[in-house]
Amino acid sequence: MPADRPDRTSEFSFAATDIAVRGALATIRAQLLHSGIDAAVCGKVEIAMAEAFNNIVEHAYADQSDGVIFCTITQHPDGQLCITLHDNGHALPGLDLPAGTLPDNSGPLETLPEGGFGWFLIRELTEDLSYRRSDGQNHLTLRFAAL
Repeated sequence: MPADRPDRTSEFSFAATDIAVRGALATIRAQLLHSGIDAAVCGKVEIAMAEAFNNIVEHAYADQSDGVIFCTITQHPDGQLCITLHDNGHALPGLDLPAGTLPDNSGPLETLPEGGFGWFLIRELTEDLSYRRSDGQNHLTLRFAAL
């Protein structure tokens, strides 16, 4: 996107369910591809967003069946991509982002962890990440390097 053009922003919301997450990921991918973002970059964004969305469904709305995830995608003229999510679910423990360290994988195959990789992946795939809680809402912002 040329530097003299304004930011492009889109917003949408969806139910905090596994099925709706799949649809949201497809929507984001299609939107990014349509705006000219390289397929490899779209894949990177899609993985990070899948992890973030699934954490909201699984943890923030763990005991709620009517949760909603709100998503704002902003493409800046320099190619920087900013995606902000907010929800009304439970806050992150300690009101802080998890460290994103990899789980221990040094044991025998049958004891290897099946999960615990999400925040590591999110941190590896984003340029910047921030979280805040205000007025009963979680706000997670993921920034991706210039595209």
